[in-house]
Amino acid sequence: MRYLSVCSGIEAATVAWHHMGWEPAAFADIEAFPSAVLAHHYPSVPNLGDMTKFKEWDIGAIDLLVGGTPCQSFSVAGLRKGLEDPRGNLALTYCAILDKFKPQWFVWENVPGVLSSNGGRDFGAFLGAVAELGYGFAYRVCDAQWFGVPQRRRRVFVVGCLGDWRSAAEVLFEPESLRWDLAPSREKGQKVAPTVVQGPPYSRTGNERVECDAIVLGNVEGGNATTLSAREYKGLSCGRDGMTSAAVVYEAQPMAVRRLTPTECERLQGFPDGYTQIPWGKKPEAPDSLRYKALGNSMAVPVMKWIGEGIDDVSSLD
Repeated sequence: MRYLSVCSGIEAATVAWHHMGWEPAAFADIEAFPSAVLAHHYPSVPNLGDMTKFKEWDIGAIDLLVGGTPCQSFSVAGLRKGLEDPRGNLALTYCAILDKFKPQWFVWENVPGVLSSNGGRDFGAFLGAVAELGYGFAYRVCDAQWFGVPQRRRRVFVVGCLGDWRSAAEVLFEPESLRWDLAPSREKGQKVAPTVVQGPPYSRTGNERVECDAIVLGNVEGGNATTLSAREYKGLSCGRDGMTSAAVVYEAQPMAVRRLTPTECERLQGFPDGYTQIPWGKKPEAPDSLRYKALGNSMAVPVMKWIGEGIDDVSSLD
C-alpha cells in the first residue's frame, strides 16, 4: 500500500503502518518542529509542505490518502467549481487531493465536535463531497483508551473506499465490536487499556486538540513525583484550568501534583520512547513545549494501527 499523508504532524500513521510494509509516498506539513521530526526519522520521504499547492505535486499513483483537516462548510452543489481553487478551506483541499490522485482508500480524522459543528452541516458537507467524488464511506468515533493506551481520547474517523461503502464499513465495524459489552479489537484477547486519563485540562496554544499537557498525581519518593505506569493510573478528570475541577483517585500516599513528562505523552499516544526527542537548532534536544504540542496534535498510534490493519485485511479479500 503506497500512501500520501497530509497534515502529517509527527506521523502516527507511518509509525502504525510500517510493520505491514506500507510505503509513504510523501508527507505534507508546514509546522517547523513536526517537519524536523519527520526529517529525522524519515529522511528519504519528501515533505511537500503546504498542501494547498497540491497541483504542483508529482508523486505518482497512491493507494491511500490519510490526514486530519479542519472541517469547514462548503457547497456540495458547487464542489467541482470549488475544487479549481480550494485555498482557504483545507477540508475542500483534502477533497481536491482525492480528486487529483483518486486513491482506492482514504482515512480522515477529526475531533468529535465536528459532528455538531454548524449544526452538523460542516461534516455533512464533507461527507457529501467525498460521495460526489465517488467514494463510499463509513465513520465512527474511536476512543484511544480501548486500544491499549491509558488515555480517553475520542476522535471521529472516516474511512472511504472508491465506489464501495461496504468495504469501508468492514474496516470500522466488526460483528463483535458492535456488542455493547466489548471494546473494539481486531485480535482475540487484545488487552484493553486498564485505566483512563481524561483531557484536555487546558491548552497553551488555544488548540483544543492539544491534550498532552495533563496533570497527574504520583507517589512521592525523595521529594519528586515518580513516573506512573499505565496500571497505576486510576482516573483523572481535569478542567480547562488544569486544576480546579480535578477529581483523582490514587491509592498511594503522600501525593504530589506534576505534569506528564514528554516520554509519558509519547506512551499515551503509542509512540516509542524518545520519538520526539530530536536535536533542535544548536541544542541536542528539543524543548519539552514543542514535544508536548506535537504529541497533543497527533493521532493515537494504536487506533491508526487498527484501522490500517482493517484496510489491509479487506484489501486482501479483493
